[in-house]
Amino acid sequence: MIRRDIMLKGKNAIVTGAGSGIGLATLKLFVENGANVWAFIHKTNIELQNQLDNLSREYNVWIKTVEFDLMDEQSVKASVKQVISEGEKIDILVNCAGIVNVKSLSLTSLDEMRESMMVNFFMPSIIMQIVSRKMMHQKCGNIVNIISRVAPEFRSGAYAYGSSKMALFWGTKAAAKELSQYNIRVNGVSPGLTETKSGTGRQKEGGVEAYVSVNNIKRPAKPEEIANTVLYLVSDMSSYVSGQIINCDGGRY
Repeated sequence: MIRRDIMLKGKNAIVTGAGSGIGLATLKLFVENGANVWAFIHKTNIELQNQLDNLSREYNVWIKTVEFDLMDEQSVKASVKQVISEGEKIDILVNCAGIVNVKSLSLTSLDEMRESMMVNFFMPSIIMQIVSRKMMHQKCGNIVNIISRVAPEFRSGAYAYGSSKMALFWGTKAAAKELSQYNIRVNGVSPGLTETKSGTGRQKEGGVEAYVSVNNIKRPAKPEEIANTVLYLVSDMSSYVSGQIINCDGGRY
C-alpha cells in the first residue's frame, strides 16, 4: 500500500495557474504529499506568497513562484527555461492555467477566439514541448492537462472555450502516444462545474442549480476533488494509465 502522505516525496512539479482555484488546490495537495513545486502564476501578491511560504515550512519542501503571462509566448518560454536552467529534475507538469469565454459563435470575436486558443491550447502545448524535452533526457515524467467537461459536450454558448479545450483534449492524447517511448505518461482531467471564480463564480442566478440538476452528485465539485484526481494521475497509483481523459464531473453523463 502506498502511503498517501508521501506519494510524491522528493518529486519536483510545475503547476501552472497555481495562484487560485484548481491550480492552488493541486499545489497544496502536492506539497502535502512531499513534492517541491514551481508555482506558475500570472502575478504574485503578499497574501498568496505568505500562504505558500507557510506551506513550504509546514511540509518541509520548497515552493518557488514563477510569474508568467499566457498571452505572451516569450514570457512563457523564458519562465519555463528559467526553471530548466536550475538543473533540477522535473518529474511532473500540470497545465492548469486557462481562461473561460462563454459566448455563442455569432457573438465571439476573432480576437476572443485567438485569446482562447492562445491561453488554453497554444501555451500549454509550448510548455509541454519544452518540459517534455527535459523529461525525455530523464527517461521519465508525468504530464496532466486540465481540460473541461465542456469540450466533448459540443453544447452551444461556449464556442471559443469549448473549441480550445477540445484542441487540448486531442493534443493530450497525441502527446501520450509520442512520449510513451520515453517513459513519459500524459493524461488529462475534465472537471465539471467547480467552486472557483471561473466556475460557479461566473454563473448567473439559478445557473449552478440548473447545471448540477443532471449530475448524479447534485452539487458542483470542490477544487480539492479535482486535485485528488490529478494526484492519482501523477502518482505511481496510476502507473498503467496513459492517454486518458478522466471526467471528474459528478456523473454528468
